[in-house]
Amino acid sequence: MTARYVAAIDQGTSSTRCIIYDRGGVMVSVAQRKHTQYFPQPGWVEHDALEIWKLVQRLIPEALRNGGIDPDQLVGLGITNQRETTVIWDPTTGIPLHRAIVWQDTRTTDKVEELRARGVAADVEHRTGAPLSNYFSAPRLSWMLDACTGSRAAADQGRVLFGTMDSWLVWNLTGGVDGGLHVTDPTNASRTMLMNIETVQWDPTLLDVFDVPAAILPEIRPSMSRVGVTAAPVPGIPITAMIGDQQAALVGQTALRAGESKYTLGTGGFLLFNTGTTLVRSRSGLVTTVAFQSDGQPIRYALEGSNPTAGALVEWIRQNLGIIATPAEIETLASTVTDNGGCYIVPAFSGLHAPHWVSGSRGLIVGLTSYITRGHLARAALETNAFAAAAMVTAVNDDLAAAGVETSLTELVVDGGMTANNTMMQMIADMCDVPVTRPQMAEAVALGAAYAAGLTVGLWTDEQQLRRNWRAAAVWHPDVDPADRARRLANWSAAVRMASQWSPV
Repeated sequence: MTARYVAAIDQGTSSTRCIIYDRGGVMVSVAQRKHTQYFPQPGWVEHDALEIWKLVQRLIPEALRNGGIDPDQLVGLGITNQRETTVIWDPTTGIPLHRAIVWQDTRTTDKVEELRARGVAADVEHRTGAPLSNYFSAPRLSWMLDACTGSRAAADQGRVLFGTMDSWLVWNLTGGVDGGLHVTDPTNASRTMLMNIETVQWDPTLLDVFDVPAAILPEIRPSMSRVGVTAAPVPGIPITAMIGDQQAALVGQTALRAGESKYTLGTGGFLLFNTGTTLVRSRSGLVTTVAFQSDGQPIRYALEGSNPTAGALVEWIRQNLGIIATPAEIETLASTVTDNGGCYIVPAFSGLHAPHWVSGSRGLIVGLTSYITRGHLARAALETNAFAAAAMVTAVNDDLAAAGVETSLTELVVDGGMTANNTMMQMIADMCDVPVTRPQMAEAVALGAAYAAGLTVGLWTDEQQLRRNWRAAAVWHPDVDPADRARRLANWSAAVRMASQWSPV
């Protein structure tokens, strides 16, 4: 019998991968390339969407060759992506009208504050499940339509297409200018701030608030569904899943039921708690978002906390401070000291996200004295992820209690590249006061996209088959004095308040 496989395109913030998995959830082939990061002004972050599409055109054939796999053996392809990153393009040429504006970008802070001054913030949050913020796509889309000469008029006439990176890739994969499908899924649509979280449809009131014409929006289809078939670079591969990266990690951790969760630590740190078909509105600064939708099934929801600068802080330290040569070295350097020496870092490079939501804040390093060494800075950089995680865990449990949900978050199941840092995993367990579990498969995003694709076509027929693939590799238990935990969290909270009040000239 011919072996069957599923593939995932994982289009991330720093790189794009094509990974092929077998029915046991085992990675059999991978191809990966980094793309260029553009920083044209302070707080601005951009990607070249054409460069990313060209990478995908190379990566799919390369992954097939590396695994010795015939395209006919691929029964499904899942697309997962950095979520709020925004692209507009000309459907007649396939050329983007502007570089993609990345989810970390803060250029629309003033636009967001203008909207807040108009008194629309509460209504926007009720309709979207998300606080009004420059984190989401709608302010960027409005900015692009104004900044690109002629774009708004062309958009009104239906001669511009908008999408997050999933829409851009699927449009190109299914033919581009020759009939490419313009689609997205509810997980990505819920990150635009244009979709109504209850109806799961584009909301006319939101389109009016952000001055976005409906003609440029993609069709919203279930996350796990038969989307279409590739025309390029390898024709005939069924596309059977589209899902945002953090929601894909939820599926990859097999956290498919209400009460299950995951915490991903990559470029940023993202906690998702599955609330099932119950829409829990946050009172604690979290995002009420879509977890996923299977074709013909009700929407599954989640509460989400986000820290946009996790691994990005380590990379900034490597590139800009030069005190480590590789990201992995930060653990060794942090282990040269026993505490942070009173130094705390708030890496608000993109403002403060959940549960704080201060778009105009800036990063701070506080508590500097002549005693502070490189080791203390390294330790403070790792600890800030633990403090951020603790704030999210507290917010989740507070929201669940307020909603009368009889469950709570009692364990953090982690994934992502930063989970290889054992020192930081212990810090997170200590500050969150819950066990932290790392599975054998620490890269859950691409695996989740593959699982979603395989579930659609019946390669896996139920959740239990996926759960049998999941195995714990390591567990960290809290091991810190409660008074010390409280003191350190209080110090970090004070530093966050300082960052919130910072007003750069």
